[in-house]
Amino acid sequence: MQINNNCEIYNGDCIEVMQEIIDKGVKVDLTVTSPPYDNLRSYENKVTWDFEKFKDVANKLYEITADGGVVIWVVNDQVRNGSETGTSFKQALYFMEIGFRLHDTMIFQKANYIPLTHNRYEQSFEYMFCFSKGKPKTFNPIMIPCKNAGKVESYGNERRSLLDKKQAMRAPEGKTFMKTKDTKYHPNIFTYTLGGQKTGHPAVFPDKLAEDQIVTWTNEGDLVFDPFMGSGTTGKMSIINNRRFIGIELVKGYFEISKKKN
Repeated sequence: MQINNNCEIYNGDCIEVMQEIIDKGVKVDLTVTSPPYDNLRSYENKVTWDFEKFKDVANKLYEITADGGVVIWVVNDQVRNGSETGTSFKQALYFMEIGFRLHDTMIFQKANYIPLTHNRYEQSFEYMFCFSKGKPKTFNPIMIPCKNAGKVESYGNERRSLLDKKQAMRAPEGKTFMKTKDTKYHPNIFTYTLGGQKTGHPAVFPDKLAEDQIVTWTNEGDLVFDPFMGSGTTGKMSIINNRRFIGIELVKGYFEISKKKN
């Protein structure tokens, strides 16, 4: 279904629809998605999800991704019989096996995680694996302020004193001092607050999570994709940021929610 010139969404099996898209010669610049986590949630009893199904999805993602394109795979593991499954790592290794590079292992930190009763520390994060098909063709880093912006680091007679105070670094060749920059790259741990809106979907990730990845790995006019569209967060933030979007959702109820959002 074409919503407008910049947005197409489909209600169907992502393997079948991805093949149709591939057959048309379409390539995507960025995928931002969150697949089913093991068997943690039931989606109207319509989703059959196991490692073989995952491999089919991963293989199609490799086909549909443009050279230099990126896949952001937000995932976590179920705890079974007292042990985490490790499925996230197995999936990451398979992505690498079929040709993707593991460009970065980022963390989605939940500022307001739900405390549980168990004999382990609270589960407060999910993995955001960043896979690239070759070297990423786009990187627009999110910048944050430097704590010591404007501070002059001395590398002359005062260097030893500053080193002792952990306030100096090795001097660049030919320089005796350096002024700390105003900004630096955001670390690869991203903290977001969950909730705040009712969507009808049980596992919505924050708008800002999708937006941060979209603006980092694409430019305006690029094509963003989500094969597990859910309530349509990736699509919404793609359109807001002047990207094109293709999304797929199997469950009719979630597709209808996404259709209204996009």
